[in-house]
Amino acid sequence: MMDGYVRGARPPAPPPEGRATTLMQLQLSDEDREFRATMREFFTTKVPQEIRDKVAEGRELSKEDIVASQKALNDAGYAVPHWPVQYGGQDWTQLQRHIWNEEMQAASVPPPLAFNTSMIGPVLAQFGSDELKERFLAPTASLDIWWSQGFSEPDAGSDLASLRTRAVKDGDDWVVNGQKTWTTLGQYGDWIFTLVRTDPDVKKQAGISMLLIDMTLPGVEVRPIELIDGGHEVNEVWFTDVRVPGDMLVGEVNQGWTIAKFLLGNERVGVAPVGSTKRNLARAKRLAQESGLLSDPLYAARVAELENELLALELTALRVVANSAEGAPHPASSVLKLKGTVLQQAVSELLVDVAGPQSVGGDGWGARSTPTYLNLRKASIYGGSNEVQRQIIAKTILGL
Repeated sequence: MMDGYVRGARPPAPPPEGRATTLMQLQLSDEDREFRATMREFFTTKVPQEIRDKVAEGRELSKEDIVASQKALNDAGYAVPHWPVQYGGQDWTQLQRHIWNEEMQAASVPPPLAFNTSMIGPVLAQFGSDELKERFLAPTASLDIWWSQGFSEPDAGSDLASLRTRAVKDGDDWVVNGQKTWTTLGQYGDWIFTLVRTDPDVKKQAGISMLLIDMTLPGVEVRPIELIDGGHEVNEVWFTDVRVPGDMLVGEVNQGWTIAKFLLGNERVGVAPVGSTKRNLARAKRLAQESGLLSDPLYAARVAELENELLALELTALRVVANSAEGAPHPASSVLKLKGTVLQQAVSELLVDVAGPQSVGGDGWGARSTPTYLNLRKASIYGGSNEVQRQIIAKTILGL
């Protein structure tokens, strides 16, 4: 965004006499308005209504729901628009990708599975052999293969380079031993892209490689971790003498750290769920109006403040989109992650307050509000912890 406007968009017309206006306004081009209308119609008519209702009501999606939604997107060419065109991507502008994501969230459509579409897919397109691309990219986009992420370990989370899962070459194969943790939805996984230590005698970042491991192989065990909200979302994955074919190596031996940095850069794109947070705030406001809570000046003030902060976040997101060159994230993307997390959690707290006693002893949406609030504590950590984002903001934006 430059001088308050998105590049390529027409400047807004002057406001009518006497009508207040914001400092920053956006008027999309005719082409982008038509694009938004196309996305809105698709998301609200082609993705099964029962799945969108589950998302809107905060109910848990089944594996079948997630697969069905992504297949609907993929059949229309909308599952992996950021991939290279030759592998199913779309030649869209950064603004159009933003509109796609915003309309998808607003329509309560489950986003394409990030492990497939934002992590291993782009990695294979960039670093994979022709054989790996041919074998995996199409079923990755369609979710015919469900990927899990094997990065974090009990002693290697924020300090990922300290990972200790070993892969030792034995003939043409790799033999893997070790443990991964916090493997989200690993209970559904068909394959897992895994960082392993292939050279323990060099600097820790230099001795890491990436392997693709079939989760049905002998020696792979998935153990559930029960979360504070009572759900089964994350897992431990254990590897005991797992024999992995040598051609399942991504890139070169000991290139894993470079690949991991590339993958994490893709993971952190779109970490501010503006569309879904706006939708949930509107829902909280409607429910508060129905219950009479919105007549409380303090609660009404909280809603108004969050509405204003979400507007500011949305405009910041547009500015980041307009100034991100060649897919490289703008430094302000750290602001999006940090503030997006804070607002997402604040809106979940509003819903708990609206539910009142029903949030701990009722049923329906009220009973779901507390588990959702508790589950979203994780948002401060994933995609780069908020403490790390504050450091990045201090150094790259504030120059401190």
